[in-house]
Amino acid sequence: MSWDEKLRWYGFWAVDRLTGGRVYRYYQEIRESYKRGTSVAKTEEKIRNLIAHAVRTTEFYKDYAEDTPLEKMPVMNKEAYRSHYEECQSSVYKDASDNRTMYTSGSTGTPFAMIQNRNKILHNTAASIFLGAAGGYYIGMKNAFIRMWVGDHGKKSLLSRVAENLIMMDCSNLDDEKLGEMVSVIRKKKVKCLIGYSAALGEISRYIDRHQIDTADFCVKTILPISESMPSEVRRNLERQLNCTVRSWYSNEENGIMGLQREEDESYYIDSESYYYEILKLDSDEPAEPGELGRIVITDLYNYAIPLIRYDNGDLAVAERREKNGRFRLYLKELYGRRGDMIYDTKGRIVSPFVLLNGLSMAKGISQYRFIQEDIRKYTLWLNGEKEEIDEKAILDFIRPYFGEDAEITVEYLDEIPVLNSGKRKSFENRCEKYAVKPGAKA
Repeated sequence: MSWDEKLRWYGFWAVDRLTGGRVYRYYQEIRESYKRGTSVAKTEEKIRNLIAHAVRTTEFYKDYAEDTPLEKMPVMNKEAYRSHYEECQSSVYKDASDNRTMYTSGSTGTPFAMIQNRNKILHNTAASIFLGAAGGYYIGMKNAFIRMWVGDHGKKSLLSRVAENLIMMDCSNLDDEKLGEMVSVIRKKKVKCLIGYSAALGEISRYIDRHQIDTADFCVKTILPISESMPSEVRRNLERQLNCTVRSWYSNEENGIMGLQREEDESYYIDSESYYYEILKLDSDEPAEPGELGRIVITDLYNYAIPLIRYDNGDLAVAERREKNGRFRLYLKELYGRRGDMIYDTKGRIVSPFVLLNGLSMAKGISQYRFIQEDIRKYTLWLNGEKEEIDEKAILDFIRPYFGEDAEITVEYLDEIPVLNSGKRKSFENRCEKYAVKPGAKA
C-alpha cells in the first residue's frame, strides 16, 4: 500500500469513527458472517422486525398482521413496486433529508427509483468495503470504474474521485481507438483495480490479445466485474493476461453489492447478513427443490425507507444452503440473467446460458455476439468480428445438439451489436411469444 493509499484508508476510518463508527460496526458483522456463517435466529428476528415496520408505516402492507410469516407476504417485482411506489414508502423515512435514491431500469426500460434510508446506505458502504477486500480491493486503492457515465447520473465529483483514488472510464464506445486509450490509462496511471461491466472488461481482454499487448509492467492486482456474468474463459484469460485475480460482484442498483464470486469456481458467496434469499419455482411462489433452477427472491434486511420484502429481481439461480450449529451460508452455484432472456430448446427446456457463453466467448474471430430465439424452433446468431477467421460450421455444430436437430439457426453478421441503455451488451434475447413474460407476471 502506497503512502497516498494509506492516507485514504486511515482517513476514511477516522471520519467514520468521528461520526459514530456505524460503517465499522456493520463491517465487523458482515466479516463475522463471512467467517462463521450467519445466525439463523438473528436473521429471523431481522425479518420479523422488517415486516412489523412495513405493516406499521406503509399503506401497502397496512392490512397484514405484524407477525405475518415471510412466506405469507406477497412476492413483488419492479413493475409491482413502480405501480405502488407511494404506498410502499415508509411514513417514518419519507422525505428524510439523508435518504438516497438509486435508479435502475425495469423490463420496459422505464427508470425505477429505489429510496434508501441512511442506515441502509451505511450498511451498503460496509458491505462493498468487505466484499471488495475479500476480492482484493481496499479503500484508497488506485481503481478504474468502467461503465456508462451518461449525463450527471452516477457521476462522481472531482473531490470524490480524488478521495476514492478513482478514474472514471466510459464504455459507451468500445472501438479500437477507445480501447487503446483505456489500456494506455490503465498502464500509465498504474491502476491496481478494475471494476466494471463484464462485457467491457471482455472487450479489453480481446483487445490485449488482438494487439499482443505486453502487460508485464501493468499494476493490476484484482478485477471485479459487475452487472453480467462473465464467461469462465474470459475470466481465466484476464487472470493470465494481467496476472491478477478476477472475482465478480453480484449486485444491482436497488439493493447494492450482495455477493462475491468464489476464487475456486464460478459460484457466488452471498452476503446473508444483509439479505435473506429465497429460490422459488419458475412458475409459482413455491420453494424450488434443492439443485433446481429457480427465481431469486430477496428480502433486504436493512432498507426501511421502502421495505424490499420478497423482491423478485428477475435473476435465476441454483442455490445451495449449508446450515450448522444455528448458522448458515448461502451459495449461488449457478447464476443466470433475467428470465425474459432465457433461451429454450425446441422441446421447451431451458438451455444453460453457459453453453453459449463458454462456446462463443473465446471462439476465434468473434468480437461480439447475441443469440436470439425468434420462435419455438427458429434462432438467430448475430456475430461481429473477423468474418474470414470465424468457423461458422464449427460453431453451429457445437450449438445445434443443445437445441435439437430440428433447430433452425441463422447466422447474421453485424458491424456493431448494440448495447442497452444500461450499458450492458445483451448476449441472449428471447423474442418467442410463447416464452414472453407478460406485464405484471413473474419476471
